Amino acid sequence: MNDNVYVGNAGKDAALDRGWILGHFKDAGDPRYSENVEIKWGVHPPGDERAQWVRGEGRTALLVLISGRFRVELPGRSVLLEEQGDYVVWGVGVDHSWVAEAESVVLTVRWPSVPGYAVGPRKHEPARD
Repeated sequence: MNDNVYVGNAGKDAALDRGWILGHFKDAGDPRYSENVEIKWGVHPPGDERAQWVRGEGRTALLVLISGRFRVELPGRSVLLEEQGDYVVWGVGVDHSWVAEAESVVLTVRWPSVPGYAVGPRKHEPARD
């Protein structure tokens, strides 16, 4: 058995950590621990939205729509993802927010993985650092 292997289910594992399945917030001995990249399997009910804009973004991000209808708000631009596989990439320094216009599943990859961006919990989940 190799301790550097983890096999899981994104939907089930994501429910344990606000959607995040890989990044700095996992235990250091966990194969899912990384300071280089973060991956989130986001399952969002209709109307779910980020509690506040991310300001002073220090990461690059890729957000891919798996299902649903999801809007990413960027300075001076609103991007609607509505077909499976639609995606948006934004870089360091680009502030952002988002809203699920319909029940949505999105895959987000951000790099590097750094603490300090979590906001308070949404109505349906507990707080996490």
